[in-house]
Amino acid sequence: MKTEKKNIRHLSLADIEAYFEQIDEKKFRVKQVWEWLWQKHAHSFDAMTNLSKELRAKLSEDFSLPALTVDATQYSADGTIKSRFKTFDGHLVEGVLIPTEERKTACVSSQIGCSLTCKFCATGYMDRKRNLDFDEIYDEVVLINQQSERVHEKKLTNIVFMGMGEPLLNYNNVLKAIERISSPDGLGMSPRRVTVSTAGVAKMIRQLGDDKVKFKLALSLHAANDQKRHEIMPINDTNNIKSLIEALNYFYKQTGNEITFEYILFKDFNDSPKDADELIKIYRQVPADLVNIIEYNPIDAAKFQKPEEETVEAFMKQLEKNRVNARLRRSRGKDIDAACGQLANKDSH
Repeated sequence: MKTEKKNIRHLSLADIEAYFEQIDEKKFRVKQVWEWLWQKHAHSFDAMTNLSKELRAKLSEDFSLPALTVDATQYSADGTIKSRFKTFDGHLVEGVLIPTEERKTACVSSQIGCSLTCKFCATGYMDRKRNLDFDEIYDEVVLINQQSERVHEKKLTNIVFMGMGEPLLNYNNVLKAIERISSPDGLGMSPRRVTVSTAGVAKMIRQLGDDKVKFKLALSLHAANDQKRHEIMPINDTNNIKSLIEALNYFYKQTGNEITFEYILFKDFNDSPKDADELIKIYRQVPADLVNIIEYNPIDAAKFQKPEEETVEAFMKQLEKNRVNARLRRSRGKDIDAACGQLANKDSH
């Protein structure tokens, strides 16, 4: 029985060196292959044009090189571009390019579907099929960066893990993808330009601290007391607000990295002055430097609505009056279901 070929991108540089030694190939070929894999983004061995035909044939005999491909692209009136990517085994996953004057941000997914059933998020109504491998997450960034260069003639400036899935439940692949993205022999982006957003897995937030990661962390809070948070985010059962505050403080003590709170406003649910007070209390217990107040984007499956404009303004004013550094994030890409919480492959169920 023929064993399945190993994905060459899952080999370390040392593994590839050992392999080349074994087949009696020149040492400088190792660097060439590594460059094709991580800097020139070759999606086949045939594309590695400075290698001999024989070597390319040998590589493709011994290894596989699965890669993400763009399956469909949608362009929003506001410049946002949503891509549906296809994995080598036929799954679909989405990523978004969010351009502003000063930034070009890639919003990437870490899982195919999601195992957390947050009530306001379209992805939460899908099953989790599997985790994305680190090289697939890397491909998302590469493909979105290519779009940015093509459409805006600018490289990506920021990456946010706010697409489909819970990044901290795919911990190793997410960290390894960020390592490749920030490595000089990868995309060479500063980890300070990467934000990982979590629905709140306290144990893994502490793990990030122990691993002394260099990227930023965002916590999707969305409700400032346990009862309400439990209602919309079942993960709160096992990761209540107190445990998250402790984990965030631990993370900050270990890394000194920026922490942001994300808070979606839902009409008549978490948008009252009392809710704002509870949010202010939490903000004061954590060295967070920003609260992103997010406009809710209605989805078919959920009953939530967007608050009136004056409610939003009053909420923001109350935060500012209490010296909370808050920013209202207007949604982008709503017309193509690319906005926060809308990624669910509408036409791919």
